[in-house]
Amino acid sequence: MFLMWFKRNEYITLVLYEPYMLLIFLYGSKKILNFMKRTKIKQACMSIAICFNNKDPKPWAETLRKKLPDVEVEIYPDIKDYETTTFALCWKADRDLLTRFPNLKVVQSVGASVDHILNYQTLSEDIILSRIVDDNLSADMFEFVLAGIMSHIKRFDNYGLYAKDQQWQPIPYKSIKDVTIGVLGLGKIGSYVASNLGALGFTVKGWSRTPKEIENTTCYFGEAGLRDVLQSTDILINILPYTKQTEDILNAKNLKQLNPEAYLINVGRGEHLVENDLLDLLESKYLFGALLDVFRTEPLPMDHPFWQHEKIKTTPHIAAITNVDSASEIVISNYRNLQEGKKLLNVVSIADGY
Repeated sequence: MFLMWFKRNEYITLVLYEPYMLLIFLYGSKKILNFMKRTKIKQACMSIAICFNNKDPKPWAETLRKKLPDVEVEIYPDIKDYETTTFALCWKADRDLLTRFPNLKVVQSVGASVDHILNYQTLSEDIILSRIVDDNLSADMFEFVLAGIMSHIKRFDNYGLYAKDQQWQPIPYKSIKDVTIGVLGLGKIGSYVASNLGALGFTVKGWSRTPKEIENTTCYFGEAGLRDVLQSTDILINILPYTKQTEDILNAKNLKQLNPEAYLINVGRGEHLVENDLLDLLESKYLFGALLDVFRTEPLPMDHPFWQHEKIKTTPHIAAITNVDSASEIVISNYRNLQEGKKLLNVVSIADGY
């Protein structure tokens, strides 16, 4: 069997030869050409768009182009044809930017969180949302949190202030076995952090929306469980995802349930923290201090009171930075799974937000 076609006047003739029959079809040339055009677009709809703010897209583009040499990888706003993009890498992209890609199938966060997508992009029901789940992120987060904890319980901040005034003044410190830590958020990263802190000898309590069982950790869930975690806690670590249910969870009512002179570490999202409540609790000396890596507005505005507060340490959202080389393997797997009609990795429920 073979197919032959030719054009005559305003018609295209397709001739299909079979051993026992001859079929001749006449179609209007415009219909055939439009069909061929649509088919070509469908086959070409395999490009990847990188849509970033506050993150350099070049390392991602270079890595993906090297590992996917046959795939068009473009950086917004230098997009040749929005219709040929089916896969978008996203980090704090401009509001509703993704609506400009009519054939978009997958939105891939290049971090562990997706709130920067759900809160600023309009996603159709058929779009798949995915995030990065990488062991490197979990390990980096644990190391960051541990550094903050040890600096606090050994009073390094105090000695830093004393050094400026040339004061030689020993002060009491705590040992690991005497410290109770509460961890809010027991996803992959939170579970890793809680379990490893428990393995070091800290007393660790963890809280999540649903029941969990984690090694070296006493787990709680629900509203009553939140109270159990907060009470008798010396250091509170927030690693929750940002949703409508978790917004403002670090408020005065909750923070006052901690032990007096407790310490707060927020590596979740800036929207979890009621900033004025934290300032009031520090002013009243109910809380000892805070280590904050995330903020409602990033970069932190120059006139923000957190900058100059002696009881607040700030870091520029660096607690766990995505490793491009390892994370790109997840992106590539998801891209190939999309092309082959397979299930994608680390899919997020758009309704639940995690």
